[in-house]
Amino acid sequence: MAGIYIHIPFCKQACFYCDFHFSTSLKKKNELIQSLVKELELRKDELKNQSVETIYFGGGTPSLLSIDELLLIIETVYKNYSVIENPEITLEANPDDLINNRILELSNTPINRLSIGIQSFFEDDLKSMNRAHNAHEAKACLQEATRHFDNITIDLIYGIPNMSLEKWKDNLDIAFSFGVNHISSYALTVEPKTALDAFIKKGTYPPIDEQLALQHFNHLIEKTNAQGFVHYEISNFGKPNYFSKHNTSYWQGKPYIGIGPSAHSFSKNQRSWNVSNNSKYIQSIQNNELPNTVEILSVKDQYNEYIMTGLRTIWGVSLNKVGADFGKEYLIHLKNTSEKYIEKGLVVIANVASQDVIFEEITSSQTSQNDFRLTTTPKGKFLVDGMASELFMI
Repeated sequence: MAGIYIHIPFCKQACFYCDFHFSTSLKKKNELIQSLVKELELRKDELKNQSVETIYFGGGTPSLLSIDELLLIIETVYKNYSVIENPEITLEANPDDLINNRILELSNTPINRLSIGIQSFFEDDLKSMNRAHNAHEAKACLQEATRHFDNITIDLIYGIPNMSLEKWKDNLDIAFSFGVNHISSYALTVEPKTALDAFIKKGTYPPIDEQLALQHFNHLIEKTNAQGFVHYEISNFGKPNYFSKHNTSYWQGKPYIGIGPSAHSFSKNQRSWNVSNNSKYIQSIQNNELPNTVEILSVKDQYNEYIMTGLRTIWGVSLNKVGADFGKEYLIHLKNTSEKYIEKGLVVIANVASQDVIFEEITSSQTSQNDFRLTTTPKGKFLVDGMASELFMI
């Protein structure tokens, strides 16, 4: 099984925290859409032995596209790829685009999952982030979307300076009141060369408070769990049967191709990414050339990536897989580097008394009947990225 990601690099305005590739000018939109179609055609053989199970429109703001433009891209996928009977087709959308009859129109397309960029239900937060929508639109679009779509995820940002814990609780309560089945929630981070980075350096915006973010994160875990959500990836919470199939395929190492400027692709030991420039992208595609850079991943690269993605999910890192795919050297390295985090209660190997017994069993026999997995404890979840880097093979 494989996935297709389609990057739509247009936004009405720039959010202060965003470092994704996009343009606020729509002058080249028609040319770019035709280039997306052509890239899909040029790359059809890359997945000729795979069935496509997910299609994901990301950005940018894909909801800026018309229904006809979205249908053109979807139809191109179906014409050139083997698509399963009921694929997950996700559209990222902003609340200000989901007005009038837009949601009803989308519900009559093959799109069956909406990812709505709410970020906050409060006006002052939205203004501080330079979001294009307002608090009323955030609530109104969900009220309408839940009438026509069952599979909806919303984005929420925590750790916003000066956001009290009580206000964060209110944000979550409002989200729960709409009955959404999936929430993606991220700490506000300061990416280099963003407007937010400049504001903090100038002193016109408060610096990020890590302790406040941790308070928000712990409350997020507690309240989503009480509402029946499964915390299946560090930033993702889904009700049973509502996990993101597309993003899960990333974390489980399934192949995917990324279409559009800046989009990434992955297959086994190879990764590639398109140029992050709309004009250069269009020109290359028009010349029947793929504007991408290809990287062959070493065994070390593959191991490090598996550690990073595995620790972020409920499925963890399979010690059996490490031994079988990367060898004894990597398994011993993982044992030695993970010991201190096991002692601190930040990671755990479930249902076992001694990790030494486990590693001995795996290293002596690659056909162990037990599937031992290293997973992050609730205490360690907020620290997962730092821990993962310590487990990397350098």
